[in-house]
Amino acid sequence: MGKCASQGHPQGGADEADNMVELSYEGYAPNGVAVFVEAMTDNRNRTAAAVRHAFTKCGGNLGTDGSVAYMFERKGQISFAPGVSEEALMEAALEAGADDVEMGEDGSALVSTSFAEFHAVNEALSAAGFKGEEADIAMIPTIAAPVDDLETAQKVLKLIDMLEDLDDVQNVYHNAEIPDEIVAQLD
Repeated sequence: MGKCASQGHPQGGADEADNMVELSYEGYAPNGVAVFVEAMTDNRNRTAAAVRHAFTKCGGNLGTDGSVAYMFERKGQISFAPGVSEEALMEAALEAGADDVEMGEDGSALVSTSFAEFHAVNEALSAAGFKGEEADIAMIPTIAAPVDDLETAQKVLKLIDMLEDLDDVQNVYHNAEIPDEIVAQLD
């Protein structure tokens, strides 16, 4: 009695969550654009096949571990809505250990931190009265890949869109640097 109830497939969310694994994929889009993909899946084979298909379909190449990771740096980023006091935020952020504060033309702000200092800086800014709109860890490119023609830009962006549309993909990072005049032609 009871033996049959404990056998078979997992039933419910907790068991499914236990089977989830985090994976990363690295490769190149057209024109040597480095692409770093973070995924979470319960089926490695399905996810690998879907990511490989996207790279192949868009003229890219899936690479091996480490093939593009060295071109990115894991950093913390905390964004603030327009209207934040530049001077006060800069003072609080630098005192908390942030690496940089960038002000946008619209009055918004982006505070960058090292991966190790991210949580401490975020908490210190909150304690100082600065509540960020968004706070997360991102892979920031250290080497840019200029994309100077419309056709290549379309291919690169198509690959990024295909990867982002995959259910298992969490984040897609790239080092494409597309000039504004080409971006304007894409719309």
